[in-house]
Amino acid sequence: MSGRTEGGAVERRRLWLAILPAAPWLVSPTPAFAHASDRGHVLLLPTGYYLIGGAFAVAISFLVLALLPADRLECFWRRRLPLFTLHDRARIAVSLVSFAGFATLVSAGLFGSRDPLSNPLPLVIWTLQWAGLTLVQGIFGDLWSWLNPWVGPYRLVSRLFGLNEERARRLPRWIGCWPAVLLFFAFAWFELIDPAPDDPARLALAAGLYWLFSFVAMLVFGYRAWSRAGEFLTLVFSMVARFAPVERDENGRLALCWPGARLLAAEPLPASGIAFLLLALSSVSFDGLSKTFFWLGLFGLNPLEFAGRTAVIGSGTLGLVLTFMLLAAVFLLAVWLGRFLAGRNRPFAQAAGLLVWSIVPIALAYHVAHYLTALLVDGQYALASLSDPFAIGWNLFGTADMQVEAGIVAGAASAWWLWNIQAGAIILGHVLAVLVAHGFAGRLHPVPARAALSQFPLTLLMIAYTVFGLWLLSTPTIG
Repeated sequence: MSGRTEGGAVERRRLWLAILPAAPWLVSPTPAFAHASDRGHVLLLPTGYYLIGGAFAVAISFLVLALLPADRLECFWRRRLPLFTLHDRARIAVSLVSFAGFATLVSAGLFGSRDPLSNPLPLVIWTLQWAGLTLVQGIFGDLWSWLNPWVGPYRLVSRLFGLNEERARRLPRWIGCWPAVLLFFAFAWFELIDPAPDDPARLALAAGLYWLFSFVAMLVFGYRAWSRAGEFLTLVFSMVARFAPVERDENGRLALCWPGARLLAAEPLPASGIAFLLLALSSVSFDGLSKTFFWLGLFGLNPLEFAGRTAVIGSGTLGLVLTFMLLAAVFLLAVWLGRFLAGRNRPFAQAAGLLVWSIVPIALAYHVAHYLTALLVDGQYALASLSDPFAIGWNLFGTADMQVEAGIVAGAASAWWLWNIQAGAIILGHVLAVLVAHGFAGRLHPVPARAALSQFPLTLLMIAYTVFGLWLLSTPTIG
């Protein structure tokens, strides 16, 4: 990636011993990624305490839940606070505006600045949309259903040419959402492995072709059918939105609920849906792992003399696939062991399809922890670039000349609060995942003792993943 941010010098003398091995990297300018987290800082607190504390929090949450009566837990999930009604009248208009904005961004990618920190396309796609909107979906609910740049154009074309969803071609049932799995893998590969995913022209071509491909598929198979089977952004955003503490019913009435409550109302996912959710988590985890000194050392690469992404295309592709396969194998093993301990009174596919929803809080927590610094720094670059998308001297929103404060993530004090927020997000995400998994266990095994037994393997997996996630935050990385 291009663009550079300056790391602050660590002033406390007691840290020199800890940072000495990485000193040449820490005191030099580090690359600013348009879609990946820059963590040019050193842990100021004992890592072991956080690892033990995180694992302890997940374990204790399971024990507390196992002792709670099932009826109290059910009452907890069902609580709602009614708000107001939000109608759909403006949805098509908002989508058309979103499409116009997307078309402008693609044009800026093709004809604007070549600098990824000045061109709004990579900053909006990687930072505001992928990093930021995913977080917003998990807090406020399904805003993507309004911002989706396909809905408006599809409705417009359908009315002009008399297209009808009922007369569209049918996708075979066996296909599930496997097209979305393949497209999401391609997206993850482009983001994490491709040598230049933030090159404006390259990204504009990829984004434009993907929009066109999805639009044609919607015209052929129907908007609803392809959104559920092949359009991975809609699929991942809708899954994340189920975690949000905001609920909207079929009549448009909004209500507040507990985070994750809507996950428990979900139906079991098919094999393709399970693969999709696990791929979403494994890709973010591999993004963090692939930048560690440990990972690069496995392939004989010196992290302090890193040659760039071109040198790790093969190992990166292999790692992305293996991370997904390992997570899928361990998750399915945990579900199988839990079912074996509790008694095989429910089909394995149903148990896996339900329990995989407990991955959503974990995936969202890792997303927050991984992209936090990118949001704080590259989000400022995005605001500045949007005022002058074609680099011709415009100042549409009065932000073109804003001073980017990259130092917000540099220095000892910033490292302390950043790491605590990241660690807190991971621990909280895992605790909520245990809570959701316990609710599903009650559905699968009505007898409380059997429900608790069924959760032991999955809880052990969550404890291990908590430690792994905190280790990723604490270990030295190349950027």
